[in-house]
Amino acid sequence: MRPSAGSLSGAWTRVGTRFLPFADAATPELPMARLLRLSLFQVSVGMALVLLNGTLNRVMILELGVPAWLVALMVSLPLLFAPFRALVGFRSDHHRSALGWRRVPYIWFGTLLQFGGLAIMPFALLVLSGDSHGPAWIGYAAAALAFLLTGAGLHTTQTAGLALAADLAPRAARPRVVALLYVTLLLGMIASSLAFGATLAQFSQLRLIQVIQAAALLTMALNLLALWKQESRDPTRTAATAGPASFRDAWRGLLGERRARRFLVAVGLGTMAFSMQDILLEPYGGEILGLAVGATTTLTAFLAAGTLAAFALAARRLGRGAVPCRLAASGALAGVVAFSAVIFAASLESAWMFRAGTALIGFGGGLFAVGTLTEAMALDSRAHGLALGAWGAVQASAAGLGIALGGAIRDAVGSMAAAGLLGPALTAPATGYSVVYHIEIALLFATLVAIGPLVRPASASANTQPVPFGLAEFPG
Repeated sequence: MRPSAGSLSGAWTRVGTRFLPFADAATPELPMARLLRLSLFQVSVGMALVLLNGTLNRVMILELGVPAWLVALMVSLPLLFAPFRALVGFRSDHHRSALGWRRVPYIWFGTLLQFGGLAIMPFALLVLSGDSHGPAWIGYAAAALAFLLTGAGLHTTQTAGLALAADLAPRAARPRVVALLYVTLLLGMIASSLAFGATLAQFSQLRLIQVIQAAALLTMALNLLALWKQESRDPTRTAATAGPASFRDAWRGLLGERRARRFLVAVGLGTMAFSMQDILLEPYGGEILGLAVGATTTLTAFLAAGTLAAFALAARRLGRGAVPCRLAASGALAGVVAFSAVIFAASLESAWMFRAGTALIGFGGGLFAVGTLTEAMALDSRAHGLALGAWGAVQASAAGLGIALGGAIRDAVGSMAAAGLLGPALTAPATGYSVVYHIEIALLFATLVAIGPLVRPASASANTQPVPFGLAEFPG
């Protein structure tokens, strides 16, 4: 007896849901086509991140000769805006709009900031390259402004965009929807890093400028398409809405519970641990392992691919009832192994061990990010913008501090090693990088200590003993 067409269709649907972790993210209120179109704003954010944290920092340090500490400072400048993510989320929760929108104005304003920063960047690079007659400080100032505008734009766009997705999706589907948006972010990073790497395989300053200009145009086009007819106009939003008297009151209410405070501390420590290497991985590959510009640019693809695998695994684990903070702790443990592999790659002169360590860094960071993101969704179910903004503010601020410290420590320790101040055994160029990676391992252990008491779900009974999980049993 041959199977009917209906049974084959049902079997195909079950296979698709099984092998696509986020196939069940679509709902009648938010169909998959509309959800995927909304996720395009994450593609523009991922493209900007690849430029700021990948391609440009390598080019400015090695090709343009800008000191690593100054590049680290520029890359961390956008994160000065990071603490305002919670404020942006709060304002978008209670925005009073003549057009009846809450999230759209903030996403659009963030898009304009992204476009403006990328539009300024080529002129800054022209001055830094020495091909113009302007003073060098103009190039530094213009580059800093471009980094700041681009970073402020992507933070604003991402915070309001995630909040809009949480508004549109039913409560039960929100964690899967937000996770799908982060998968789109990673796919955007992979695609843009591969495209940038292929384009810059034969490096020239003109080609780099063309890449940045194309990214600016794509940012505007993708975000316009993502926003089209997503948020409905609500006449009730033209009037003041009931809510907290001020941002200060809302922030105090969010942090009123001890669990929330400990959670944000763990987010900060873990994010700093995974972020100190952001400014160093590509220069490390170029200076220590002798990789070319195109090869180091594709490292972002390895990093994003590892993170994408982590998101797929996390979706399956969370779907089966895993505790989000336990998942985040597993990511921290994976990070310890990853940084150890990166350290040993220099001694063994193994480019593939370095690439494997890079992918594992992405995997551990992905588990940590999706675990903490899922936990953040439960911080305040009434104000999605504030809750996601708080998570994003702590995460981005810690990342900025980690990036700045990573560059400064690498330069300081590297100079001391080159001068022989650390002894004859530590004169190699890899010493400065290695110290940073060892500090990151120490921070990951601190993260495990901080997140340990949170491995029990917030809804669990106070009389229920948490399942043992290594450092989770440590005091505090």
